[in-house]
Amino acid sequence: MSLTYGSYLHLDELLKLQRARSKPAEHDEMLFIVIHQVYELWFKLVLHEIDKIERDFESGDLYGAIHTFKRIRTVMKTLVGQLDILETMTPLEFLTFRELLESGSGFQSAQFRELEFALGHKRRGLVDLHDYSDEQNAELKRRLAEPSLVHYFHLFLQTQGATIPPAVLSRDPALATEPNEAVQDVLFDLYTSRPDLAGLFESMTDFDEGLQEWRYRHVKLVERTIGQKHGTGGSAGVEFLKQSLFLPMFPDLWAIRHRL
Repeated sequence: MSLTYGSYLHLDELLKLQRARSKPAEHDEMLFIVIHQVYELWFKLVLHEIDKIERDFESGDLYGAIHTFKRIRTVMKTLVGQLDILETMTPLEFLTFRELLESGSGFQSAQFRELEFALGHKRRGLVDLHDYSDEQNAELKRRLAEPSLVHYFHLFLQTQGATIPPAVLSRDPALATEPNEAVQDVLFDLYTSRPDLAGLFESMTDFDEGLQEWRYRHVKLVERTIGQKHGTGGSAGVEFLKQSLFLPMFPDLWAIRHRL
């Protein structure tokens, strides 16, 4: 059989994965399932693109990195747009099937945790917090142990003549990224003397802002839908989400804005 659109995309399998738990099926459960499955596909793509940016930094491909940051910034805009669709479901419509989710929660998304780890927002305690599959556990532990995108960024800056403090480069990769004044001085000098690198810094800031925008819209969606109730799976719901609401992935790029 020759390759077709459907066989290339495995549509027979893909379109059978939207299985409602409600019986008879509640109308809005399909929307809920589709949106979250699509989110996981976008998370998969963003992880794929972050790995590519790390290779760009290693090879010194400045414009490849800028191009890919612009791509994942556009993905973040799409993720925000999907929340507009989800918000067409009212709280009462969600309640028609919410209890059927039992302990399932978006808080358990292994890929989103991978994404946070890859960007430097690392928290050891989240690895064993949920009943992940062996494969998911292995990926989370790999992302936790490996250097984050910020580390590759620092190495790239060194190839551009910058001096990054040895203590920054030798930090335990399993620790979260922290702002550093010496790195901020380096970034400020490059921002004002290297227009090509300033373009990279702006692309990184754009993506970081997009991620924060998505977090904010996600918090407001949850607050609008369930108020101050606990989330499914026993999470603290809105209060937990607010903890990282305006947390930047690239804190040093934000810290120098007032100096520009």
